[in-house]
Amino acid sequence: MRQAQLNGTTLSYQDQGEGAPLLLVHGFPLDHSMWRHQIEYFSATHRVVAPDLRGFGASLLGHLGDREVSDEPAVTMRQYADDLASLLDTLGITGQVAFCGLSMGGYIGWQFWQAHGDRLRCLIQCDTRAAADTAEVARGRRMMAQQVIADGAESVARAMIPRLFAAETPTRQPDIVEQTWQVICATQPKSIAAAQRGMAERPDRRDQLADINVPTLLLCGEHDVISPPAEMREIARGIRHATFVQINGVGHMAPLEDPATTNQAIADFLAGH
Repeated sequence: MRQAQLNGTTLSYQDQGEGAPLLLVHGFPLDHSMWRHQIEYFSATHRVVAPDLRGFGASLLGHLGDREVSDEPAVTMRQYADDLASLLDTLGITGQVAFCGLSMGGYIGWQFWQAHGDRLRCLIQCDTRAAADTAEVARGRRMMAQQVIADGAESVARAMIPRLFAAETPTRQPDIVEQTWQVICATQPKSIAAAQRGMAERPDRRDQLADINVPTLLLCGEHDVISPPAEMREIARGIRHATFVQINGVGHMAPLEDPATTNQAIADFLAGH
């Protein structure tokens, strides 16, 4: 892993391969390792940049400006997106990139399009949502933020692991479930809490979908209970240049559960854009 100093923090990242840049943005509360199959596959044809977001993996939470001294410090989706733009600057990547995000990485993708759209060649949104949280869901996020500070990251792993994977995955692929458990448990509770608060206040993007003017791939696991296929199909219908692909037999973590099918879907999309 390499490191970059930017925006009051230290980001760790992988930078492999040559060619058109592909930026891989992990979900919550994970790190770049969820993309390991994609890093290996696409670095043969692309320059793949896979960071640990602020506070996750080997990256530091760093300074949060005014939010740092509040009673409920948060990292907003705009902060994450700005960090990614600064990372691209640091790496000398001035051309447009293919942005690929999963779940929270997808929330950051909408924000990256809004704030840094001139840097975007195409958008790949995996297992994510465009709608803002309901009041009930936002309240649940804030409660989890309080709980993780009190009880540690393992409490989050226990709550999330059953929802991340298809029901058969723990039996068929226990290694990826265990690895994901370990990643979550190794995450700093304050980083998990700050991300939850940031997601709770993210804006609703549904009314802006028609304004997205870059080719977009919506990719979703058949058994995803967090961002179900029906919801992602609706997102695809709202974007003029969108393609929807369902990955059968998997849950929320399609790139880990079925990397071969996921990689082929992304490769086919990138070949045309």
